[in-house]
Amino acid sequence: MTLELIPRGRRELAPGAVHVRGWLDLRQQRFLVQRCRDWAAQGPGIRAATLPGGARMSVRTVCLGWHWIPYRYSRTRDDQDGSPVTAFPPWLGDLGREAVADAYGDPARGLDYAPDIALVNHYTDDARLGMHRDSDERAPDPVVSVSLGATCVFRLGNTEHRGRPWTDVELRSGDLLVFGDRSRLAYHGVPRVLPDTGEVPDIGLHGGRLNITLRVSGFDEAS
Repeated sequence: MTLELIPRGRRELAPGAVHVRGWLDLRQQRFLVQRCRDWAAQGPGIRAATLPGGARMSVRTVCLGWHWIPYRYSRTRDDQDGSPVTAFPPWLGDLGREAVADAYGDPARGLDYAPDIALVNHYTDDARLGMHRDSDERAPDPVVSVSLGATCVFRLGNTEHRGRPWTDVELRSGDLLVFGDRSRLAYHGVPRVLPDTGEVPDIGLHGGRLNITLRVSGFDEAS
């Protein structure tokens, strides 16, 4: 296990997996926190998904564009009240295109990125996310992830199984993580949220961590 404590700036964790420290400024972070709060209050609200075996996830999620239910997507909140999922906002797609361009240093690649799914995850201090792959989408495009609030340990594993080798990295408020190409189907998770050390910026989030992930579904309307 390797744990990043000091390096800043852009770092490639694995082929196609790039971590950019401090990518979002305070204004952008505050804006996103407010939008997350708005989305979480719409319709039936944010929820902890139930896994097929009956266990409930410790992370609570609200979805945009397509509603994720382990392990499928729907245009309606089938595990809540059946209402239509909140629409994916165009400006969030613009943010995703900028993220891909910056992470890979390729403006053209950013222009080609067209996400239509966002999962907004809220972690309390004791929430965890086990090792998993984002394999419910049909498109091979990268996953874009931005972090807000409390620092967490993000574990990036390999594409074959949940075990080692893996790399642990601290994701702090404002950080960007993009994983695609050979790392698109890498196992990954969040083994822990780190205790508050007083370093979390004032972005309007009072405790816990928010994570926004953008994906390209590859679905058609009949999916």
